[in-house]
Amino acid sequence: MKNMKCIILAAGKGVRMKSEVPKPLHPIHSRSMLAHLIHTVNKAGIKVSNIVLVLGHGADKIKKVFENFNFAYQAKQLGSGNAVQCARKYLKGYNGDVLILYSDTPLLKKDTLIKLVKTHKKTKSRCTILTAEIDKPDGYGRVIRNDKKEIEKIVEEKDASSKQKKDMHEINVGAYVFKKETLFSYLKKVKLNLRKKEYYLTDIINILQKSKIPIESVLTEDQTEALGINSKAELEKASCILKEGNLETFMEKGVSIADSGTTHIDYEAIIGKDTFIYPHTVIEEDVEIGKNCKIGPFAHLRPGTRIGSNVEIGNFVELVRTEVGNNCKIKHLTYLGDARVGRNVNVGAGVITANYDGKKKNKTIIGDNVFIGVGAILIAPVKIGKGALVGAGSVVTKGKNVPPRGTVIGVPARPFHKK
Repeated sequence: MKNMKCIILAAGKGVRMKSEVPKPLHPIHSRSMLAHLIHTVNKAGIKVSNIVLVLGHGADKIKKVFENFNFAYQAKQLGSGNAVQCARKYLKGYNGDVLILYSDTPLLKKDTLIKLVKTHKKTKSRCTILTAEIDKPDGYGRVIRNDKKEIEKIVEEKDASSKQKKDMHEINVGAYVFKKETLFSYLKKVKLNLRKKEYYLTDIINILQKSKIPIESVLTEDQTEALGINSKAELEKASCILKEGNLETFMEKGVSIADSGTTHIDYEAIIGKDTFIYPHTVIEEDVEIGKNCKIGPFAHLRPGTRIGSNVEIGNFVELVRTEVGNNCKIKHLTYLGDARVGRNVNVGAGVITANYDGKKKNKTIIGDNVFIGVGAILIAPVKIGKGALVGAGSVVTKGKNVPPRGTVIGVPARPFHKK
């Protein structure tokens, strides 16, 4: 599939979302809808340079998020058929197959797309579509077959008869593979839907059938792939599906999760086996956690965090852009930002690294075998030497480094010497 072209339709306004955010940019689990779909397309073997994004509403906002893509523009909302026509110039000189997808169907799986393309090529089809059998097909276009079980046409929900709505449960998912020449030759024959004032891409199916061109199909085994997202409620439903699948992947790799319903782990996080994640924990992108750790409950690990093995990150602890060495304990109500923590360090409850001075983020360096007492504040930039001790409630001010094996107490912190 690596040389195959792909058109992703992302021009819709998404009126039912009731939002100023362009529909393709709405977040679903750890990524936007459009990012999810692009990620899947990439995994299926189609590179970014072969993807055309058809934009319309909110085009400038979408372009700021996605780079190195080919962008086509649909100036007026004239339907999916017109949107595909807008992408034609990017396929000039190309005579292969074209995969067409909608940005609001982000639950499609890599293996499903590969199967769709393989079926298309194996049967030497000129058009292959993805379908699904779903229990409640309300809102979806129905696939109509003739007595020979051949696909005859696709009827959109608003145009379907009462009988078709009641009896037909095979729906059009919104994923197609066309021969490029067939696509654009017959797309010209699609007529304007007078009621909607749009050109439906789905109308090409009946035109092909009447021209004696058979349409192949692939039935997805997972009906959740067919979920189209047009509202915030559907967005939340899709997010739950993706989150559940993602957490199962981590558990298959040896991570224990106490409560998947309250745990969020980004796709890009890396977690070692035998690590236990307690409830209400959020682990964002660009986070790495070693083996045999305990994280949470109510922990928040933000991007740039690196945690070694045998580490305990406890209740209401937040880490960002922070490295934590092996065998450390950071148990309660602590914030560490832009810090580097050595091995065998104990950080008491309520410790804070004051990393932002109003202009820039500053580093806190904590050596091996350090003990930081309850409620201490470390004002960056500052270094705490190996084996040092910072007393409870102490404030180590900017640049006042603590020497190795030194002890400091007080506000501001000052050296403590035993009598």
